[in-house]
Amino acid sequence: MKNVTMKRASRLMLALCATVSVAGCAVGPDSTPPKMADKLGYQAQSVRDTAGAAATGLNAPQHFVQGHDVSGTWWEIFGNAQLNALVLQALDNNQTLLGMQDALKAAWEQRRVEGASLYPSVSGQMMVTRNKTSYALSNVPFANQWLYNLHTLQLNVGYVPDLWGGNRRAIQAAGADADVQRFQVEATALTMITNLVESVLQEAAIRAQIDATTTQIETQRHTLGIITAQNRLGDTSQQDIAAQTASVAQLEASLPPLQQQLEQTRHQIAVLVGQSPDAALPVFTLDQFTFPAQLPLTLPSELLNQRPDIRAAQAQIDGAAARVGVAIANRLPNVQLSALPGQVVGKFTEFFTPSFSNWFIGATLTQPIFQGGSLLHAEREARDNLLQANELYKATVLSAVQNVADTLSALQADASALQANQKNFDAATKSLKIAQAQLRLGDVSLSTLLQAQQAQAQARVALVQAQGARFSDSVALFQALGGGWWHRNDLGMSPQEQKKLGKSLVPW
Repeated sequence: MKNVTMKRASRLMLALCATVSVAGCAVGPDSTPPKMADKLGYQAQSVRDTAGAAATGLNAPQHFVQGHDVSGTWWEIFGNAQLNALVLQALDNNQTLLGMQDALKAAWEQRRVEGASLYPSVSGQMMVTRNKTSYALSNVPFANQWLYNLHTLQLNVGYVPDLWGGNRRAIQAAGADADVQRFQVEATALTMITNLVESVLQEAAIRAQIDATTTQIETQRHTLGIITAQNRLGDTSQQDIAAQTASVAQLEASLPPLQQQLEQTRHQIAVLVGQSPDAALPVFTLDQFTFPAQLPLTLPSELLNQRPDIRAAQAQIDGAAARVGVAIANRLPNVQLSALPGQVVGKFTEFFTPSFSNWFIGATLTQPIFQGGSLLHAEREARDNLLQANELYKATVLSAVQNVADTLSALQADASALQANQKNFDAATKSLKIAQAQLRLGDVSLSTLLQAQQAQAQARVALVQAQGARFSDSVALFQALGGGWWHRNDLGMSPQEQKKLGKSLVPW
């Protein structure tokens, strides 16, 4: 009879739990991104192609394809197989990215921890005691045996119905935290890829500068030899030799900083791909890369979905809104249901017999009355955090649009600068040839030749720097547009693991 009663009580409790859970509402505001300006644009005028003075190559114009999607392997546009291999190696081995991937998995496990609050908690307890009852007490158990054993086997069942949706809001907040972590992983991967590609291109540009400087040093040394020979014949003075020697020394002094910069760049490349600085790496030069003639240009409205920092800011709003609901629910009355079915026997052989069962079912209603205003202020804090998250989202969006706009301006300006530097180098080279020819005829002084040599050397270095800037600007645009992470798996998870994450992994 007791077992029948306990079963009925258990069924009643389960039915009550189910009814309360279904009927429960979720208090607090829904998460919606703040409304931005009606029109977000990159430039006051329509984006035009960059300047260019050649059909192909570094001095060619670049065309922007409006609304074109960004490839997940955008670095392949530079046409260097060794660069492609390094990027893939970095995605597999970069320690910073691997650490962020582990943090994402931990954040999602925390989401599952919060999800457990929607289910009843059940624990088992086994207690064995030796008891001595005083002779002065009545109701002695076990047929007047004052010394006896008790064996208690019991289940502790507890359930707190989510009446106001506070638990569900906490789960939403944990899910939003996981989303923030997820987009931080994407931002880390994008930054790592961008830094690697830029470092490789920077290595190529530095090598070009070193080659230009080395060539100029050799030319200047050759000129120094000529001046020294002329001095023996009485055609030049010691002052001419000193001036040329100073010019050679100035160029030689500029070479070690470039070599140091080259070594540091290669060290950075090695670390980005997860190796030590002394690792063997391929050698890169500018002529190994294809200059992209076409570049994608995402619409500002699509940028909101493609930039990891904007998506992380949106997730911050989601979490802040959910925590407002948690704070509200903490101020409302709540019910706790509990049940303690079990058996108490004197011998192990008596377990699971009807006569020794016992049970308890209870419900507790709790209403916070006075906590020194902490619950009220916790709700106000949560609402202020939501307002802050909205403003940070707006700032992040505007910063992202500015980032693209600045990159477009840099692409336009550096294309024009390359043309100017090319003209300057051509003119300086022509001027140097004329000065050298006139010097042989005695029509100009040696100082004129030295000035022409210095101008040509500076023009060549500036030209190489301008060429490297065009590559760097192209990389910066891919980064500003989000880097195509939605076409890659940067999360370090198998497809099965990603499926478990559900909607939090949907790009948009």
